[in-house]
Amino acid sequence: MVAVDLIEVPRDCLPGLRDRIAAVPGVATVSGPLVASDATAAVLTVQLDFSPQDERSGELVDLLRRQVLPAGVEVTGVTAVFVDIADLLAERLWLVVGVVVGMSLILLTIVFRSILVPLKAALVNLLSVAATYGVLTAVFQWGWGSGLLGVDHPVPVSTWVPLLLFAVLFGLSMDYEVFLLSRIREEWLATGDPFQSVVRGLAATARTITAAALIMVVVFAGFVTNADIVTKMIGVGLATAVALDATLVRLVLVPASMMLFGRANWWLPGWLDRLLPNLGGRGAVPASLTGDAADEASPSAEPVGAH
Repeated sequence: MVAVDLIEVPRDCLPGLRDRIAAVPGVATVSGPLVASDATAAVLTVQLDFSPQDERSGELVDLLRRQVLPAGVEVTGVTAVFVDIADLLAERLWLVVGVVVGMSLILLTIVFRSILVPLKAALVNLLSVAATYGVLTAVFQWGWGSGLLGVDHPVPVSTWVPLLLFAVLFGLSMDYEVFLLSRIREEWLATGDPFQSVVRGLAATARTITAAALIMVVVFAGFVTNADIVTKMIGVGLATAVALDATLVRLVLVPASMMLFGRANWWLPGWLDRLLPNLGGRGAVPASLTGDAADEASPSAEPVGAH
């Protein structure tokens, strides 16, 4: 839809404007103009050579706005609205990612009194989200196995699905992460053994994480039976992410990386430890912690053995 302000653009310019739009590559037909009864506005309807979901539609809208249409003429309608929404979401996606990841790093540092653990948690959570985006692209945009979902042709991933999935998946991933790390930290505070604490923490939580993830995968997989394409995308994305996160990421990558880093997992500078608020009971970190033990040991949690 091309809206013309006839106060700024003379009415006798409408035929020439129509011809200019029709000459743009990718424009199939131009209908109108339809002039308002008070002769202050007019509308032309532009039909494209390709579907509104095609990426060329966005390029054509931008071309019309930048080079073809004069002042007083605007592009609107469903196609243009979705192009604008896609541009806005793409612009703000990294802001959302930065805020969410930044807040998670701060909170996890306060809770676990560590530098490395929060960084690793954020990275593996982003890994789960990235893998989910890849699966969505392969299934819906490349058509890999889309016939099994009742989709008979490749379709673009909806513009707001990546942002929605990031927010939901990062929260779900962090839930499993905190559950596992809390148990590992309890064992670390009780024994001071960075390796056995990972083994015992994983053994104590693996079945619970797997069972909870299985329930969520089944629930999210049910979304695929919906006829709406976007609902199918959300279902496939959530089910895939939870399955990957609870198996490859949470039960393989996280414990393996913690075994590799050893005591460095729980290192925290003394000055930072004194600045951070204490959200738990007070207690001593094992003396085997590397670094300046007296200065840098965290007083944030009481060893399990003390009870």
